[in-house]
Amino acid sequence: MLLSALVSLIYQDGVTLQIAIAGLLTMLVGVIAMVFTRKHEKEMNKREGYIVVTFGWIFMSLSGALPYVITESIPSFTDAFFETMSGYTTTGASILNDIEIVPKGVLFWRSLTHWIGGMGIIVLAIAILPLLGIGGMELFAAEAPGPSADKLHPRITDTAKRLWLIYFGFTAAETLLLNVAGMSFFDAINHAMCTLSTGGFSTKNASVAYWNHQPIIQYIICLFMFLAGANFVLSYFAFKGKFQKILHDEEFRLYFKFIAVFTAIAALIIYFQADLNTSTIHHPMVWGKGESAFRHALFQVLSVITTTGFVSADYTLWTPFLVVFFFGLMFLGGSAGSTSGGVKVVRHLILIKNGFLEFKRTLHPNAIIPVRYNKKAINRFIVFNVLAFFILYMLSFIIGSLVFSMFGLEFHSSVGLAASTLGNVGPAFGDFGPVNNYAALPALGKWWASFLMLIGRLELFTVLILFTPFFWRNR
Repeated sequence: MLLSALVSLIYQDGVTLQIAIAGLLTMLVGVIAMVFTRKHEKEMNKREGYIVVTFGWIFMSLSGALPYVITESIPSFTDAFFETMSGYTTTGASILNDIEIVPKGVLFWRSLTHWIGGMGIIVLAIAILPLLGIGGMELFAAEAPGPSADKLHPRITDTAKRLWLIYFGFTAAETLLLNVAGMSFFDAINHAMCTLSTGGFSTKNASVAYWNHQPIIQYIICLFMFLAGANFVLSYFAFKGKFQKILHDEEFRLYFKFIAVFTAIAALIIYFQADLNTSTIHHPMVWGKGESAFRHALFQVLSVITTTGFVSADYTLWTPFLVVFFFGLMFLGGSAGSTSGGVKVVRHLILIKNGFLEFKRTLHPNAIIPVRYNKKAINRFIVFNVLAFFILYMLSFIIGSLVFSMFGLEFHSSVGLAASTLGNVGPAFGDFGPVNNYAALPALGKWWASFLMLIGRLELFTVLILFTPFFWRNR
């Protein structure tokens, strides 16, 4: 927040003092909490890990709403909390009707919530917690995206530092490239933070469609959306020159194939059936219809699969097939160990493999046929975990849709909102599509959407386990 106050001061947007007050208030609450708990035993197991992660994100969102409220950029606390939760969970759903009139310091804070939430508030804390005498493995296991936390280094602190170094490096590289390509430095750094976090907040009302007349900008964002949706462990291996590990990774290969195939399908349909003149903004066909169809297809497929949520066109105006197509992609998600939301490619891979092996097991009931991933047999408990996650995810989606319908929303809006908030995608369908925002959502609907964003970002179990009676029973 103090960094955002500095940005506010540089751009003289008139809210420097208010953002600084928000930062100092947050710091004061933190100091008071530390003083009152300094003698508390700093022993932590898995149970405490889940509690700290869940309530850590909730309290970060409560405090993160202060800059919006104090600057009166978002006077309603419900709206401010929704915007902050959307930021930290990298959903990118916004209630702001006119983004471009918001002070630059507040816009920077908005993007910063994405950037912090992307790699994980808790992963960042892992590098600091050992200084307080607290072990970080329990927190990392509860927060790290994907079915399992893939460690780069035996010491979890060093893992967190390496991840953050890669994350920071990619953000700096994208900022530089976007700036060179024609974006202002302020727009470049904001979009870089929101791309690497697979968030989707933009500094423009038209999102990335604002730069439709500069295709190179959209291709740069596509590259970094792809990198952000891939496992960051693979980026680490790339920097170490271990390219064979990347090429032999089954999840990465499937992730790449999904993007290639789905982009080809979308591009062909856009080229032959869709009207780009009505669905896009600002010079839709700079380099010809073929290039434009490919670019918009690639951009939107990457944006939805990686759950970034940037918009280059209103894909709900293309064809009915593509509307259903993009709705289905919301359930895909990026790779485990990435900043993406959704189910994750590795879970789909394990589900598909296990599904096919069920045919073999039916024919050979006495045979032991394990699911293999990267040529290694997977423990059956991991398979059970993936199956349980998928069932829980679909149940959460159904319940989420039903609750939204109780607020008077029609079918398209209800299912779109549930899929988008649970998958941390951002744009939905119906009244909350790519060119609209969430301002019209009732107050209770915003709190429900915030809850779905939280459980989606923390991969269901971390939050929902707190609602089980046995979690709170004495050992």
